[in-house]
Amino acid sequence: MTMKTLRVALLTSTLLAGAASAQDVTLTIESWRNDDLTIWQDSIIPAFEAANPGIKLNFAPSAPAEYNAVLNSKLDAGSAGDLITCRPFDASLELFKKGQLADLTDLPGMANFGDVAKSGWSTDDGAQTFCVPMASVIHGFIYNKDAFTELGIEVPKTEAEFFAALDKIKEDGTYIPMAMGTNDQWEAATMGYQNIGPTYWKGEEGRLALIEGTQKLTDEPWVAPYRALAKWKDYLGDGFEAQTYPDSQNLFTLGRAAIYPAGSWEISGFKSLAEFEMGAFYPPVQAEGDECYISDHTDIGIGLNAASPNAEAAKTFLNWVASPEFAKLYANALPGFFPLSNEAVALDDPLAQEFVNWRETCKPSIRSTYQILSRGTPNLENETWNASANVVRGTETAEDAAKRLQDGLASWYEPQK
Repeated sequence: MTMKTLRVALLTSTLLAGAASAQDVTLTIESWRNDDLTIWQDSIIPAFEAANPGIKLNFAPSAPAEYNAVLNSKLDAGSAGDLITCRPFDASLELFKKGQLADLTDLPGMANFGDVAKSGWSTDDGAQTFCVPMASVIHGFIYNKDAFTELGIEVPKTEAEFFAALDKIKEDGTYIPMAMGTNDQWEAATMGYQNIGPTYWKGEEGRLALIEGTQKLTDEPWVAPYRALAKWKDYLGDGFEAQTYPDSQNLFTLGRAAIYPAGSWEISGFKSLAEFEMGAFYPPVQAEGDECYISDHTDIGIGLNAASPNAEAAKTFLNWVASPEFAKLYANALPGFFPLSNEAVALDDPLAQEFVNWRETCKPSIRSTYQILSRGTPNLENETWNASANVVRGTETAEDAAKRLQDGLASWYEPQK
């Protein structure tokens, strides 16, 4: 072998070794969305890997209820994946403060998001961002169009029309007016109080006033939605107190209930199960002409494990997640999870489009308990679950529930003392 052929052989083997090692970069993604597994495997991963042949993705979700504990244990032990799916606000902020999530403020893809979109994964002052926003969920009501047509019911715009529709459905007796139980508690808060509440406390105006301490949970805008919730009891059907979240989903998709207080994340599952046409309406306003508000809640982001040995490859993926290509892919693969990027995305699913259209007419807000106000003990988010379920069941009055929550918040949160 001549010196020249030896050099060529060595160069070739080095290039091949480099190519092989590039192929070996596998990024593991931690997530609580185990119901998304097939979407990642069938749509998202193939699209990314086709455009980035040197990087493989391994989507490795945990059970939703166990995710926080499992993730914290893995991060503490140094065994967590490269990419961390981020819940909004305090749980992820805590990981950033502990140095377990990397600072992504200067990631080029972050330019595709506004401050509100980034708020779920930024420091309180908005100066640093640590997860790329992926999607929000919108609250409202999904209804059985066949049932409404049968009973001659128009989509309610005001609270009075809403309760008149429920009365008509109840009087007819063919359908349970509304499918929601209180067994699991969180639905009463998330699809009840946080769904209709922004209409009363004027969305961000009230939420920020609560954080600043200029409004209290015992003020009328915060008690009034509990009074409205207390009226729901008469429309939820027999045995709603023992009814679980899956029970409520089944009652609606089987066509036994006419209305479902919803988060937009239900769309995919409902479309595959329900044999009737569905529509959606935003939370009714108190009086005709009032401004409408929706809970358009920053729900899911993705960040970089600060200890990842594959940070550069991970940043390549995160910039792709920040792109319009990913936004379109994700929003249409998972109808009901709406992109947070500045660029509008056309949705293939008409029910999902119906939800997202509300952004054009209603003022958006996020859940009142998620930013700052659930950092102490008692935890306001968890207490709101319990209070909302109690009010719906009739075991606690709206006023007593509000006072209990206010007393708990004031016990540790300085601006409310």
